[in-house]
Amino acid sequence: MKNQIKTILLLGVLSAILIGFGSLLGRQWVAGFTILAMVLNLGAYFFSDKLVLRIHRAQPISEQQAPRIYAIVRELAVRADIPMPRIYSIPSPQPNAFATGRNPKNGVVAVTDGILQILTERELRGVLAHELGHIKNRDILVSTIAAAVAGAIAYISNMLQFTAIFGGSSDDDGPNPIAAIALAIVAPIAATLVQLGISRSREFLADETGAQLSGDPDALASALEKLDRTAHVVPPVTAAPATASLFIVNPFSGTRGLTSLFSTHPPMVERVRRLRAMSFMRYAA
Repeated sequence: MKNQIKTILLLGVLSAILIGFGSLLGRQWVAGFTILAMVLNLGAYFFSDKLVLRIHRAQPISEQQAPRIYAIVRELAVRADIPMPRIYSIPSPQPNAFATGRNPKNGVVAVTDGILQILTERELRGVLAHELGHIKNRDILVSTIAAAVAGAIAYISNMLQFTAIFGGSSDDDGPNPIAAIALAIVAPIAATLVQLGISRSREFLADETGAQLSGDPDALASALEKLDRTAHVVPPVTAAPATASLFIVNPFSGTRGLTSLFSTHPPMVERVRRLRAMSFMRYAA
C-alpha cells in the first residue's frame, strides 16, 4: 500500500511539473502539456521498465548462457517467495546491476558484463540478493517510474530550450524563451530531487533484505566496496544520469560537480557499516 501511494504521488509530481511547463510557456500550452502528462503517466506505469532496459541496451540471457547466475537467482527467489525474475545482460565493462519491473510477477534483474569479471561467486550472490530484495519489497515500480520521470523531464526541458533559442518567436503563440531556458536549468534538478526522496531509503532497505536472503551480509558489503571502487575508474557505457538511481552503486561515482553533489545513493561508507554491523550481530547471536 505504501508503494502504491508513492506511485500515485510520483505520477502526480510528473503531471504537476509538466503542466507547470505549459503554464510558464504560455496559457496556450497548458492543454497540450496536460494531455502529454496523461500520456506519460500511462506510459510510465506500463512501459517504464521496458524503456529503462532499452536505454541500457539490455538483452535477455538464457540459462544456457549464464547457468551460474540462474542457479543463484532461482535459489534466492525461492527464499524470497517471489516468482523467478527474468535476467538481462547490459553491455558495459563497469560492474553494476539493477532490478526493474511493475511487480514481482514482471520482475527483471539486469547485470553488466563487467560485474562477472571482478566479483567472487559469494559476492555476486550478495548483489543478486540485493536486487531480489528490491523486487520482494515492491519498490521496483516506484524507482523505475522515478527514472522514467527524470528522463522525460530532462528530455522535454532540453527540447524546450532548443526551441526557445533556435525556434522561438516573439508572438503570443511562441514559447517564452526566458521561461524555457529557466525550465531547462531547474527541471533536471527538480527531477533529481524527486529521485533523492525515493532512492536513498530504498537502497538501505534492499541491503538489509538482501543480506537476510543470502544470509551473508559480509559478502554484500565486500561486493559494494569493490563495485564502488571500480565505478571511480571505469566509466559507464550505457548509464544515463536519469537512471543512475536504479543501479546498486552510482555509476557516476567517479564524476564531480552537480552529478556527484546530487547523488541518488546513500554514502557507501554508511551502507557498508550497516552490513558489517548485521554480520557482527549474527555472529554474536
